[in-house]
Amino acid sequence: MDIVLLVKAAIMGVVEGLTEFLPISSTGHLILAGALLGMDDAKAKVFDIAIQTGAIFAVILVYWQKIRATLVALPTQPQAQRFALNVLIGFVPAVVMGLLLGKAIKAHLFTPVVVASTFIIGGFIILWAERRPVSVVRVHSVDDMGTIDALKVGLVQCLAMIPGTSRSGATIIGGMLLGLSRKAATDFSFFLAMPTLIGAGVYSLYKERALLDWADAPMFAVGLVFSFFSAWLCVRWLLRYISTHSFVVFAYYRIAFGALVLLTAWTGWVQWADS
Repeated sequence: MDIVLLVKAAIMGVVEGLTEFLPISSTGHLILAGALLGMDDAKAKVFDIAIQTGAIFAVILVYWQKIRATLVALPTQPQAQRFALNVLIGFVPAVVMGLLLGKAIKAHLFTPVVVASTFIIGGFIILWAERRPVSVVRVHSVDDMGTIDALKVGLVQCLAMIPGTSRSGATIIGGMLLGLSRKAATDFSFFLAMPTLIGAGVYSLYKERALLDWADAPMFAVGLVFSFFSAWLCVRWLLRYISTHSFVVFAYYRIAFGALVLLTAWTGWVQWADS
């Protein structure tokens, strides 16, 4: 058993769990961390997607009461049926765009410099969204969302296919711009993550199964466990944070971190892979 590899897997799991649901891009951070740790080959890219499942299990645990209530009410209650339909509608655009463009994006855009650039661009978009004149909030809860709201958020989620954009950032900020409250946009982002990330993980494991064997199981298990626990802590913290704070601090973080990566790549202080 390669202890060094397991330590690297644990680090990557923590990075995934802490960044998946913050508007700072888990994929971007995994690409950068993988470049530093030497985990940036084809198998590592499958690992990065697979450990997202650990983070999703954490969200399922946090939202279990809502999920359970929806499943119980699904056969008879229109509100539960509408909510489930909205999650499905929001999920479909990511499936379509992923099948059409996923391979090309992975081949050309999964580089540290691209990630750093989108970090900075996304940071300025968050600042603009948070500082614009306050618009009227139309949707205060995920149960109040219509199918068009769900479709629009699902289309915005497709922007996160560009590494460094942030799936949660796109859906939360996009939802707020579309008239959702901060809480409703965050909740729907988490619910939308469940089918999106589980589907991506299962599809990636199946598609790249030839790269894997049973010797990889400990590495994947460690990554999943660390991703789960760190995501559980992060989600619980974020839900408390957004009740009294904006996302401005994450915007400044994105801009500063992206600028640091570009500076180190330009000066040669850090030899980023594929930069």
